[in-house]
Amino acid sequence: MIVTHLNLSNYRNYAVADVAMVPGANLFVGRNGQGKTNLVEALGYLSTLGSHRVSTDVALIRAGEDAAIIRARLQHNGRDLLAEVQINRTGANRAQINRGQIKPRELPRYFSSVLFAPEDLGIIRGDPSGRRRFLDQLLVLHTPRLAGVLSDYERTLKQRNSLLKSARVSGLKANQLTTLEIWDDKLVSLGSEIIDERVALVAALEQPIRDAYASVVGDDHGPALSALLSIDGVDTDADAPSTSGSSAASEEQTAATAERFRAALALQRRSELDRGLTLVGPHRDDVLFELNSLPVKGYASHGETWSFALALKLASAELLRRGSNSGDPVLILDDVFAELDLNRRARLAAAVGGFEQVLITAAVLDDVPEGLTAHTVHISAGRILETAEEVARG
Repeated sequence: MIVTHLNLSNYRNYAVADVAMVPGANLFVGRNGQGKTNLVEALGYLSTLGSHRVSTDVALIRAGEDAAIIRARLQHNGRDLLAEVQINRTGANRAQINRGQIKPRELPRYFSSVLFAPEDLGIIRGDPSGRRRFLDQLLVLHTPRLAGVLSDYERTLKQRNSLLKSARVSGLKANQLTTLEIWDDKLVSLGSEIIDERVALVAALEQPIRDAYASVVGDDHGPALSALLSIDGVDTDADAPSTSGSSAASEEQTAATAERFRAALALQRRSELDRGLTLVGPHRDDVLFELNSLPVKGYASHGETWSFALALKLASAELLRRGSNSGDPVLILDDVFAELDLNRRARLAAAVGGFEQVLITAAVLDDVPEGLTAHTVHISAGRILETAEEVARG
């Protein structure tokens, strides 16, 4: 799949933007703060319904405006598609495919992209919530129906937590215990599916991340990842979950996920009632990243962490392209090459060369290998520079 045209209205610093794109590499060049990342962020939003830079949609709307609109013309195997989303300051967002209304959460069915940016170091170094979000976004791109499962789980979790808080304040009554058991059933049903899908995804990423890391670094540092599950007793609140916790979880997985989930809820019942909070389930899980059999978080250097995060995104793109009927995901590299030495720049250029379309941002043209600069778009102060004279003036 490729993006042939991107149109923005009142998005970030763009009143209006129109950008034509081509198959292969597309390079957006401009000084920091000019708006080049805003272009690729908008495309990332179309496939993940979120920004890699901010947690709320309001920041994406141009100051003083009520809504921002992202429109992308997509093409695959001669078929054209128009994907649109309207991000509203108040009220629900709206989405369309070929001018027909759809639910925003259905957009990943039509467009898939994988974006790597410096902010993705937070996936490795940050809280478990960032790693869960990464896995869930990839799950939805890989299996779009899971968007509904994840949404239903979140609603069920909120209802169950509300009941637990009520029981903590008033003391558990007989009718509340019966209601809690009903919510337990729904939580286990939805949560078990999410856990199984995440575990399968982690396993599917194992070989692609090894291949991606070797392609970028040129060496084998044993990159690995493994699921850490709260239903198996792993404490994801700990600062650095141990590898022994991961091994213990693997041994427990001989039992059915739903059975283990239900047993964990029973074990935590008293603590949950005391705290008014659901203490086990996919919302409390994590994933462990390792290099040379040591956790990347806390042990790896900045360069190793950067390379692991980049390999994680390249592995994600490879996984999506293998299971897709609509071609490769659009691969987006936001301000990546400035962090790499000449050798790794060349290796990365070779690694992404096989994708149908790659979008790259850079502050300095010379940071990007020449083979990726054939189609270059210059950006300045929220404007697409159309002529050589405009580019010269900046």
